Amino acid sequence: MGKHGKVQTALEYLAARTILGAFGLMPRRVAVSAGLGMGRIAHAFGGRLRRAGTRNLEIAFPEMSETERERVLRGCFANLGRLLGEFSQFADATPEDVARLIECEGLEHLEAAEARGKGVILFTGHLGAWELTSLALSALGHKVDFLARRIDNPKVEEIIERTRTRFGNRSIDKRAAARPMLRTLNAGGTLGILIDLNTHPHEGVFVDFFGIPASTTTSLATLALRTGATVLPIFAPWDEKRGRFLLRIEPPVSITQTGEQEEDVRLLTAEVTAVVEKYVRQFPEQWLWIHKRWNTRPAGQADLYAIRQPEITSATPEVLRDDLKTQGQG
Repeated sequence: MGKHGKVQTALEYLAARTILGAFGLMPRRVAVSAGLGMGRIAHAFGGRLRRAGTRNLEIAFPEMSETERERVLRGCFANLGRLLGEFSQFADATPEDVARLIECEGLEHLEAAEARGKGVILFTGHLGAWELTSLALSALGHKVDFLARRIDNPKVEEIIERTRTRFGNRSIDKRAAARPMLRTLNAGGTLGILIDLNTHPHEGVFVDFFGIPASTTTSLATLALRTGATVLPIFAPWDEKRGRFLLRIEPPVSITQTGEQEEDVRLLTAEVTAVVEKYVRQFPEQWLWIHKRWNTRPAGQADLYAIRQPEITSATPEVLRDDLKTQGQG
């Protein structure tokens, strides 16, 4: 078992280093084109991922035609390929290179939040070039401590980590994050969190995402309420017309405090999730549809990924969403 583990680790490392190294030697446009090609290949052969993506699109957009869903799903794989091509260039990029790749909007919101001195929580989702949100900010002189799940292969993790932190950012291991995150915010630093993945019941709260309850991390809301940190949305969608990524930082999210801790956490979690949904609706081809976002269900509800989609020809989108909410309830 141990020997097999070492061999697998070595092979995965060799594959990652070869792909990223080869792409990194290419001019950026060529690397991105090659990444888009790999995205098309992944779409063609990723049956399990395609099925998850199709089901997610049925849940989120029941009114959408099958042809349109397929177009969005192809865009999802293309976006992942683009991100691979772009990421391969970051290892040797200068801050000026990164700055030329983006068009930044709303940096004044981050600067104002930093000036408060109570810490900043930047949140985003797996949309566009999410890896660029923290890297670009560090290239612009705003360092970020970001929450990340360590890759199981430590050698591959080392490659990714070196690139992510090359301008002074610091990663925080998601498995032991509570104290480091608090230290960052209490010191007036900036913390980056991805908030759009499915979570286990003990780690999250159910809030609506596309009208369907989705188990969502409570870490952002808990930290913000405890520290008084400013909460800012940040996203980096690709803009084809401009040929750049739009690094958007929005004004602070309003925080409602009722005096009831659990309710306050739920309200803020719902608020930030609504922001993510807004961006997914605006850039549907650039979100990670292949992740089972609604995998964790409220008690008594059935597995949405094992349920055949209702016939959309005989029901409105609202009826379908109501049906999805109630399937499996006793």
